[in-house]
Amino acid sequence: MDIEKLFGQAGAQVDGLLIRRSQATVGTELEGETVILDLDAGVYSGLDAVGTRIWQLLEREQTVADLCTVLLEEYEVGIEQCRQDLLVFLKDLAAQNLIEVCGEESS
Repeated sequence: MDIEKLFGQAGAQVDGLLIRRSQATVGTELEGETVILDLDAGVYSGLDAVGTRIWQLLEREQTVADLCTVLLEEYEVGIEQCRQDLLVFLKDLAAQNLIEVCGEESS
């Protein structure tokens, strides 16, 4: 499954995907931001405050739709902008092997 390609898709196709942090990562928060180490690649990545919030939510499996719902409640952003920005962010995390898709939410 090409996870990057999945997050490039539009519509409900991605809303039910269950996502979580890659098990090959460790992260720590520093002054409202997060530094993540990919243990396999030995590469560090940094997240801003919003990225840190998403990373916190991904501590357990979340759907794209659930992530968007939480972000809409916590930030002043429209639904389309939230969803679009979230998918771009998830695609970036996927490209760095920091997240993984672990299935789809059952109906």
